[in-house]
Amino acid sequence: MIIKTRYFGELDIRDEDIIRFGHGIPGFENVKRFVLIDSDEEGLPFKWIQGVDEPKPAFVIVDPFVIRRDYEINLNDEVLDELEIKSQSDVLVFCIVVVPEDISKMTVNLQAPLVINTVNRKGRQLILDTDRYSVRHYILEEVQGREDKDDAGTDKEKGSVHSHK
Repeated sequence: MIIKTRYFGELDIRDEDIIRFGHGIPGFENVKRFVLIDSDEEGLPFKWIQGVDEPKPAFVIVDPFVIRRDYEINLNDEVLDELEIKSQSDVLVFCIVVVPEDISKMTVNLQAPLVINTVNRKGRQLILDTDRYSVRHYILEEVQGREDKDDAGTDKEKGSVHSHK
């Protein structure tokens, strides 16, 4: 099937690659079918989710566990039943990224993950009931903070770890 996209021109997609969002995605509730598109940049954790029936909804997405190692969501019975999730291994989780002109201000919405059942290709965007995550979580600050923590106590020249007593 050929679809028109916002950023990639026309794409040939397979029916079995279509993900159905029964509720749509907020702001695009009438668009129910989407497809994942891999990033052209090798080694980057970003993908795209593109509307199938309309070219306008196209979002950069990222695996939130790449941004926050301690990221977690709990799927209630309603979501498990709606998406027919039988096993945790059948679930993909992504979050929508906002990429402004100043890329250092790039944010990810950790408050509203996209949950996808890879077996039946059903998806839903959840709104988490927690104040643990933000709708505008700065990606570069998070990655930089993690690198600083990972390097804490390491002598770069000697590769040794120091104890601070």
